Amino acid sequence: MERNCVLLSIEKHVGMITLNRPEVGNALNLQMAQELMDVAIVCSENNKIRAVVITGAGNKFSVGGDLKSFAQEGDEISSHLKAVTAYLHQAISCFARMNKPLIVAVNGVAAGAGMSLACVGDLVYASENAKFVMAYNRIGLTPDGSGSYFLPRLVGMKRALELMYSNRQLNGKEANQWGIVNHVVPEDKLLSVVLDLAEILANGPMNAFGATKKLFYHSLQETLESQMSKESEMLAARVSSLEGKEGISAFLEKREANYLTL
Repeated sequence: MERNCVLLSIEKHVGMITLNRPEVGNALNLQMAQELMDVAIVCSENNKIRAVVITGAGNKFSVGGDLKSFAQEGDEISSHLKAVTAYLHQAISCFARMNKPLIVAVNGVAAGAGMSLACVGDLVYASENAKFVMAYNRIGLTPDGSGSYFLPRLVGMKRALELMYSNRQLNGKEANQWGIVNHVVPEDKLLSVVLDLAEILANGPMNAFGATKKLFYHSLQETLESQMSKESEMLAARVSSLEGKEGISAFLEKREANYLTL
């Protein structure tokens, strides 16, 4: 399908996703949600893509939902939002469940659904001018885009509720201190730093990354013993996998592992 609101390019096994409505701060409307779902499926299934980066066009990551377009739906606004979130949530499920590492490069304001989307990243890098705000309660709404799932797990329940109730805005440094962001880098270096990292990860053991992500997510609902059982099963499967065999051989032979040809 032709995409205008969400762009995807592939280079050196890295899928580069750009939210592309800069004239409205990359606000999320129905078309963008549909295109984001389509791109997420492509990134999940395309074997040429081994790592994924998401950023925003212009000087903002995403200001969240496009309230102007939502309001135009009149009495159908509830049905419209269910359609928007259906596409958005399917996209986020794909990003969270895929084996490929997901890096989010927050190049400016990440508000509402934009902040929720940022929290989905396995790794999150922010520019020095990045701003994070949930913004939902300010307009009488509640979070979507997995915000109520990831945010409490990243910052803790009380801090998550503080961000929701007060609409407190965090700058990049504060977001880093709160555990939302891994690193803050100068604005003019953000994409180069992130793409260099994505390229390194794209050359790594993609399926091991995916298995690790699954283990970490499952750990939030398991007991210690049940989680250790999953660890044993996963490790046994990985050690006999092509990646595991290549990784062990490379270590013993004192060379760099080559995962791209497996």
